[in-house]
Amino acid sequence: MNSTRKLWAGLVVLLIASFAVLLWVGSEIHRQAPPMPEQVVTTDGRVVYTRKDIETGRQVWQSIGGQQLGSIWGHGGYVAPDWGADWLHREAEAILDLWAAREHGVDSYKALDAPTQAAYATRVQALIRPNTWDAATGTITIDADRAAAMEKVAAHYVDLFGNDPATAELREAYAMRNNTVPDAEHRRLMTGFFWWAAWSSITERPGQTITYTANWPHDELVGNTPPSNLLIWSVFSVLFLIAGIGLLGWHYAVNHGDEMVPVLPKRDPLADIKVTPSMRATAKYFWVVMALFLVQILLGAITAHYQVEGQEAYGFALADVLPYSLTRTWHTQLAVLWIATAWLGMGLYIGPAISGHEPKFQRLGVNFLWVCLLVIVVGSFVGQWLAVMQKLGLDKNFWFGHQGWEYVDLGRFWQAFLFVGLLLWLTLVGRALWPAMRKGTESRSIVILLFLSVVAIGLFYAAGLMWGEHTHMSMVEYWRWWVVHLWVEGFFEVFAVAVIAFLFTRLGLLQVRTATMAVLFATIIFLAGGVLGTLHHLYFSGTPTAVIALGASFSALEVVPLAYVGFEAYHNYKLGKATPWMAKYKWPIMFFLAVSFWNLVGAGLFGFLINPPLSLYYMQGLNLTPTHGHTALFGVYGMLGIGLMLFCLRGLKPDVVWSDKLLATAFWSLNIGLAGMALLTLLPLGILQLNAAIEHGYWFARSAEFMQQPIVDLLVWMRVPADTLFSVGAAALAWFMLRLWVAPRRESPVGVTAAAAAAAIVPKH
Repeated sequence: MNSTRKLWAGLVVLLIASFAVLLWVGSEIHRQAPPMPEQVVTTDGRVVYTRKDIETGRQVWQSIGGQQLGSIWGHGGYVAPDWGADWLHREAEAILDLWAAREHGVDSYKALDAPTQAAYATRVQALIRPNTWDAATGTITIDADRAAAMEKVAAHYVDLFGNDPATAELREAYAMRNNTVPDAEHRRLMTGFFWWAAWSSITERPGQTITYTANWPHDELVGNTPPSNLLIWSVFSVLFLIAGIGLLGWHYAVNHGDEMVPVLPKRDPLADIKVTPSMRATAKYFWVVMALFLVQILLGAITAHYQVEGQEAYGFALADVLPYSLTRTWHTQLAVLWIATAWLGMGLYIGPAISGHEPKFQRLGVNFLWVCLLVIVVGSFVGQWLAVMQKLGLDKNFWFGHQGWEYVDLGRFWQAFLFVGLLLWLTLVGRALWPAMRKGTESRSIVILLFLSVVAIGLFYAAGLMWGEHTHMSMVEYWRWWVVHLWVEGFFEVFAVAVIAFLFTRLGLLQVRTATMAVLFATIIFLAGGVLGTLHHLYFSGTPTAVIALGASFSALEVVPLAYVGFEAYHNYKLGKATPWMAKYKWPIMFFLAVSFWNLVGAGLFGFLINPPLSLYYMQGLNLTPTHGHTALFGVYGMLGIGLMLFCLRGLKPDVVWSDKLLATAFWSLNIGLAGMALLTLLPLGILQLNAAIEHGYWFARSAEFMQQPIVDLLVWMRVPADTLFSVGAAALAWFMLRLWVAPRRESPVGVTAAAAAAAIVPKH
């Protein structure tokens, strides 16, 4: 018990220290973010952009999908360019062409000899890198030549986002619909926001030789090359990783040698009480999970296809109705929604199961929350369609349309509604767990940790409400990654570890004391890297250099617990084959085993590939990012959601014979299909882009010139077999669920006694 107390104390100290540092970093980001000028003026006093122009331009960009159509500072979609990087290179070339025409009488600086080009490059860097922002007046002053170049680049974007035939081919390459922004004034204002994003990327911080975005993106023409601190902290991150895995190996060897092998029960111990009405009501959550999952796959196929056919899908002008930015929005949003729904359903199911207590009106609360989730999904989707189709207007977009921030695209009203729903979920699960927490049982620590993770899941989504319509973009990114990384990868992870540990103790696969120690230790090492590891998303988002040091150091530690989870999963898998009645839990445990594999490969291997600062400098926003994203989000959290769902279904339908054939098809098709997506398309395409980014610059790796090559088209088409196999797996899982209710095959009377054992997840009282 003393050891347990020490672990609890260590967890408390860790959380206090980690969040203190994270909040301090947030204050520094706020203080040192790239300035938003009151006006941008030329040396002769002409106003080019005002603060209102730039802020309204950002609103326009958000309304058309924001980060779902191209990216800003590397965060967002991958078919269209990064608008800041694209603007930066176009502006530099426009200045050089202007000088070449005026001084040498040629149309392009590329017609000049190499020494003259090199001299021009040095000259353009001296023009655009110095910081001319005046803090007293809030004014950025620019040279007349730069203003002329900006006007030329702005005209290009005004045409591109309109319906100009001259840019039609480029629109198709970027998977943009014609008249993406119908209003010409809105198009002009949006160019102001693009320019500011580029200005932040090339302008050096006061008194430093590093830009606001740490010299990102890579573009040697304008002098953006990786600063030395990226290499230094990348080396240290590798050292932290090696040290962490070494310590973990030592801990595992020391603490697992003396464990007693549990005495496995002769019958299924999960057979104590009947499934309560509220537990039975959770079945509809899992039906929603399957529906959202299938729709997400369909939208993913359409989104991927846009990359090779631009504005069409198999010859149909689908972009006129469902533009790329919308299908990608729904695809990414549904990933979070169906996984979260699976976990929410699991929480509502297991709460009364653990305590054996069915609170008053619990079923009503479960049903009401389900209706709320449907309203949020339908309402937010309708709002996003109206926004992207430019039918909602800028004044309503923030609240009811499309916020433009990847993974948190919901309008603010729907965000707030979802937060209220999570608070309701917290209340429902918490009051069901409360009796179990009050009892001094051996597994109390696991239940308390489960409850605390439920509290964290409910409360920490509030980070998505911390920014306003005109909050500085660096601060929006800071809070956004609280949601995407800390909420999902942090507290959902703890919730899952606690749930699985509890299930395995009730199945007799783990001793309660061993499980308690393992859960607390796993939570500590998860959060040790996970909380401050959030910062690895913010290296180049207009943040101070301290972010690079902290993010690199602690994000390296995030990989460490993934190896630990793998050890535990394999150990439990071996135990799970030791008794005949465990066969009914084979597939939930197999999905948990898949989670450990993808944890190590998707989150660990592919995650660490892009996490060191020097790596991410070149890789951010290339297809190596979705390689990590797909294998980690679905491979870990999706597989985990399916595994937890199957555990619940085992209890909801205890006397129904499961189809091993369907579940085997689902399991292997999903896993092999996911591997195919990563290895046949995303990884090789990302490597090709990486080579282009290093050799020619980030702008080129994201350009239409590069992305429209035959080899790129071939790699995208190579996704078809893997995507098809993945879809077969999802269809098999859906068909399996349908048969549980529509055409169940009951166990014979001889097996009824054993089958009833799966009716609940509650110990005897």
